[in-house]
Amino acid sequence: MTQKSSTLWAPVKWAQRADSLYVTVDLPDVKDEKVVLTNSSLKFTGTSNQQKYEVTLEFLHEVDTAAKESKWAATPRNVHFYILKKDKEAPFWPHLLKDKALEKTNVKVDWNKYVDEDEAEDDQGFDMSALSGGGGFDINQMMAQQGGMPGDMDEEDSDDEELPDLEH
Repeated sequence: MTQKSSTLWAPVKWAQRADSLYVTVDLPDVKDEKVVLTNSSLKFTGTSNQQKYEVTLEFLHEVDTAAKESKWAATPRNVHFYILKKDKEAPFWPHLLKDKALEKTNVKVDWNKYVDEDEAEDDQGFDMSALSGGGGFDINQMMAQQGGMPGDMDEEDSDDEELPDLEH
């Protein structure tokens, strides 16, 4: 009796920049990997922990496989792809695959590499001024209006009257 070996869908994560895509096949210690990257799709097959995996991704838009920057590498933790977009002036892709249903069930956003489209234009990163009063919200003012945080001090432990008056 022979055991039938089934092939599983390889877990995929992705992120993008204005001109490129990051795609990760999230499998450790991949062996016998085969990659076919075309301007419209990525096909991966390989073995991880004695299990066969494969994935075929049909991209939403064309990529530039002829660019020397488009490359991939297998590491002990996963297989990374860095792929240039064909149209570098196009807006950010709303999703990776042509088939949105397939993407919802089989592709996740790589939050470690994710950059919001608005942040990609502005290399400043996250604007902290909104947290320190610059954006019209002042946490100190809000706390003063509320009289501090509830449960901040017990009546018995209050040292208010014992503090010396520092103003002269």
